[in-house]
Amino acid sequence: MISKLDFVGIPSQDAERSRAFYVDTLGLRPDDRARFEVWAGDACLGIWEPARFGMEFAPQKNAHPALHVDDVAAARAELEGKGVSFAGETLDTGVCHMAFFTDPDGNDLMLHSRYAARD
Repeated sequence: MISKLDFVGIPSQDAERSRAFYVDTLGLRPDDRARFEVWAGDACLGIWEPARFGMEFAPQKNAHPALHVDDVAAARAELEGKGVSFAGETLDTGVCHMAFFTDPDGNDLMLHSRYAARD
């Protein structure tokens, strides 16, 4: 019945600010037909403002979309140089590295790189 994930919604209090963060800071590809959609590979992030739909804003917590990078340490250092703050140290799970941070609205995100082969 369900064949794929079309997009992940990213709630924002200021869609332009969020777009700038995802495009300029994180380097995600902007969609050429939808101003508030950005792409991480084949995954679309759709930025939206709940207040425009009569809904209360609340950041997404504890879902942590895992943004793939080849080298978490290098990507983390680059983002820290752009002012991004990370929560704690980079986590090594035994199969992957993860570094947790938030966007300007407090939505949880992570840098992720799996280094162990999948069987």
